[in-house]
Amino acid sequence: MAFNKDSLKIDGKKVADQLTAKILYQIGTVLKKTGAVVGISGGIDSSVVATLCAKALGPNKVLGVMMPEKESSDESEKLARKLGEKFGFETIKENITDGLSGLGCYRERNEAIKQVFPEFDENWKCKIIIPTNILEKKTYNVFSLCIENAAGEQRTKRMPPSAYLQIVAASNFKQRLRMTTLYYHAEKRNWAVVGTGNKDEHEQGFFVKYGDGGADLKPIGHMFKIQVFQLAEYLGVPKEIINRTPTTDTYSAEVTQEEFFFGLDFYRMDMLWHALETNVPAAEAAKVLGLTVEQVETGYANIKRKILATEYLRMEPLMANI
Repeated sequence: MAFNKDSLKIDGKKVADQLTAKILYQIGTVLKKTGAVVGISGGIDSSVVATLCAKALGPNKVLGVMMPEKESSDESEKLARKLGEKFGFETIKENITDGLSGLGCYRERNEAIKQVFPEFDENWKCKIIIPTNILEKKTYNVFSLCIENAAGEQRTKRMPPSAYLQIVAASNFKQRLRMTTLYYHAEKRNWAVVGTGNKDEHEQGFFVKYGDGGADLKPIGHMFKIQVFQLAEYLGVPKEIINRTPTTDTYSAEVTQEEFFFGLDFYRMDMLWHALETNVPAAEAAKVLGLTVEQVETGYANIKRKILATEYLRMEPLMANI
């Protein structure tokens, strides 16, 4: 099939029917569970997954769990509740701030931030970012720390590896505590935890191992982000959720997924990735996407590099087998 601007277009009804049938089979027959627990954040991925589960199992067999902490956006809870109301499934709120404090999440993270910005304190916000022009030849995926004061003034610096690793390790407590919370609610009901990661996140490593990567099934793990948006439109996910800019829900300063990890808008990234997977020559992809051949080759290389660098995240525990 020729590569064109509609190469990743899906038939919403067909895909929704296939996924609801698969969810019903995997939960009931393979896992032998009776319902689904989904972490809902008011984002597009969790909204699509929760909606699919409600259609597959019936809304009375789905629990949507909101897991905010003190640095979460208030908008997340509002949109998550709206989703539950529209599709009829129960939603509950589990604030994980105290748990994170007990684990040292904020303390350890802030200690590392002060290695870069000694003036940082609880009144500042923070985020990690990368360049968002990765198709340019001399642009690299270099992580920088950005802090923001109450007046909205920002300061940005490159981080030494030790500070970066400690900030990420401490921040990953958030995803791992959310995972344990979901399994608590699932196990007491004999239900399954349904993951919400898409292909972009799963294959390029934009998830926390045994955190948001921990689930019993991942219905949209094979779907590109732009396909998830199409499915959301078909399913009738509220427009406010569809139009919301995807964020990480990890740092106190709002940061988009493009700024934090992908470095490129979803359409160009997904189309480049699809072209790469289907062996489309760089010149042909460049013509379709309005890019130079050099930009396409840079995009191909960046995607390959991320997949290779994060392979360990997708690996099962290594066994000795001796």
